[in-house]
Amino acid sequence: MNTATLAPSDTDTDTRAALRLITCGSVDDGKSTLIGRLLVDSKAVLQDHLAGVQRQGEVDLAQLTDGLSAEREQGITIDVAYRYFSTEERKFIIGDAPGHEQYTRNMVTAASSADAAVVMVDATKLPWQDAGLALLPQTRRHSLLLKLLRVPSVVFAVNKLDAVEDSATAFVHIRDALTRFAEDAGITAVGIVPVSALKGWNVVDAPETANWCGYEGPTLLSLLEHLPVTQADTGLPLAFPVQWVEKFSGSADTSQGRRVFWGRVATGIAQPGQDIKVLPSGQTATVSQVLDHVRQPGDVAANHSAGVVLDREVDVSRGDWLVAADAGEALSPERQISATVAWLDDETLVPGRVYWALHGHRWIKAKVQRIVHRIDIHTLGEQDAQSLAPNDIGRIELALQEPVAALPYQQSRALGALVLVDTASHKTAGALMVA
Repeated sequence: MNTATLAPSDTDTDTRAALRLITCGSVDDGKSTLIGRLLVDSKAVLQDHLAGVQRQGEVDLAQLTDGLSAEREQGITIDVAYRYFSTEERKFIIGDAPGHEQYTRNMVTAASSADAAVVMVDATKLPWQDAGLALLPQTRRHSLLLKLLRVPSVVFAVNKLDAVEDSATAFVHIRDALTRFAEDAGITAVGIVPVSALKGWNVVDAPETANWCGYEGPTLLSLLEHLPVTQADTGLPLAFPVQWVEKFSGSADTSQGRRVFWGRVATGIAQPGQDIKVLPSGQTATVSQVLDHVRQPGDVAANHSAGVVLDREVDVSRGDWLVAADAGEALSPERQISATVAWLDDETLVPGRVYWALHGHRWIKAKVQRIVHRIDIHTLGEQDAQSLAPNDIGRIELALQEPVAALPYQQSRALGALVLVDTASHKTAGALMVA
């Protein structure tokens, strides 16, 4: 049976662009080992690097990604480690996200910009003989976060099937459990693939045994090579967060002697002749010129860096937004927002607390007015809640000190995302997705 067939629309997507990919799941599911296997079998690791991670003549694949000394000492992944490799088909930027609950904030950071995610499932940790088995809490939590963060493609990789007595039965039961969970959670999985990261079966190369685990689909790498990248939000009105202001330039041919506002286009297309509004001041102007990342004039679409020159001098500074003047209600600033939150702080979230909120490059004060509910990761139901503990996922209502032009996260990742930061400790407290 083939459980990794791409939808027809996916096959029509250009896959030449680099794919931003993360691995996630529970502790010791084999995430670091899987990435090490991808790097080694795709010939992306130099021989001297391999020699440095050998133990008793065997390559410790996990150490190819564990870069922090604390990670090597404890044998766990703490921070997200990014590696780059390529095949004949495409380039990859792959991140190894931590599996421990206390490092969920790192996983959220990596997933927020990912095009795809591989959720690892360790067959040896589950009662695979049971046809109605339940998945581990962290597998469910990470999968739910991937949905909330709008990661376009989710692949489940059932690992360590070489270490169970009946790999075919184990895969079928775990695959069915994943299918049930994905359907209940509204997660569209593009594949459920059996693998052995340690032995390399079905990761880059097909296993020596044909029809291993009753699976006849592509290898994991082959599946990843044909996944689409996240599409830019070019159909939405222009929204441009100002990251840096270049003061008056002496090069009249590139900026007409005016200030250049640099940043990354969040939505729409920046092009000369557009009427824009500056938020939060409300001043208006017209775009006279747009420069790309190498200072060449021309239109710049969402997800690309640009420099914007206006036709007149207006008060614009880092943190301001330039939005299309004719956006109307689509980008109407609001002080009250409702959002789904992945709570990451060690301190419990309670109503009344005030935090710094980051939207684009703009910092504003935000007060938690109400906790609407908490999501039960086991039943996926909504529970009444007066507080949110570390790593809880729930819905909250915020009152902002100043209005922001935010869109629902389901419409725009850039405009619908905010980060809450503790005003005293300056720790990242929560990741918000506007409802």
